[in-house]
Amino acid sequence: MGALKTKHELATVVHRFGRELMAKERLGSVQIKALHNILRCRTAVMGGHEQVCTHCGDKSYSYNSCGDRHCPKCQKGKQALWVEKVTRLTLPVKHFHIIFTVPHHLNKVCLWNPAMYYNLLFSAVWRTLHSFGYSHYGAETGAIAVLHSWGQNLSLHPHIHCIVPAAGYSLKGKWKRIGKEKYLYPVHQLSTTFKGKFLDSLKRKFYSQRLPRQGKTKARVTDRD
Repeated sequence: MGALKTKHELATVVHRFGRELMAKERLGSVQIKALHNILRCRTAVMGGHEQVCTHCGDKSYSYNSCGDRHCPKCQKGKQALWVEKVTRLTLPVKHFHIIFTVPHHLNKVCLWNPAMYYNLLFSAVWRTLHSFGYSHYGAETGAIAVLHSWGQNLSLHPHIHCIVPAAGYSLKGKWKRIGKEKYLYPVHQLSTTFKGKFLDSLKRKFYSQRLPRQGKTKARVTDRD
């Protein structure tokens, strides 16, 4: 495992620039907690345990992990297991990477009721993909969808990554390949449909639960193979 180690880790960056970042930016409690956990992960501060070989008496010491989902040290193993599991579930066909995202104007709504917001987001994404499978290829298809609630700079940026297979079942129940060489669906049409479905569901919640108004906004989607 030693060969996989890099000269500088994320904890090194946090140790050097963390205080300066917190002094300049207004970070949320979750962000600050993540930075502290990354800094302390697998150090003496977290405590640890001792392992002793029953044959030679050799001792080794291991520090505890922080367990924070934003920590690369803690999530690397879980990520590898998840990728392996998903790989076994995917079909032996080409897959397309499609990202559904919404602008930061709606972040206040997300913070007001995250569970509701994410449920509406997932619902709009799936209804969009499901309808496009029928309208463009006459096929029942599927997708693996993963929510990312934060951006690379640890700021709130909800978006959903979808891995969509270029295959499905026709209306007659027969297996068929779908998609073009470079794209699965027209990006602009996909974006417009997703925007309509998501904003419509959000407005319905707005009128039923009196959510805070956020003004005009745009939703977008990108398509990556």
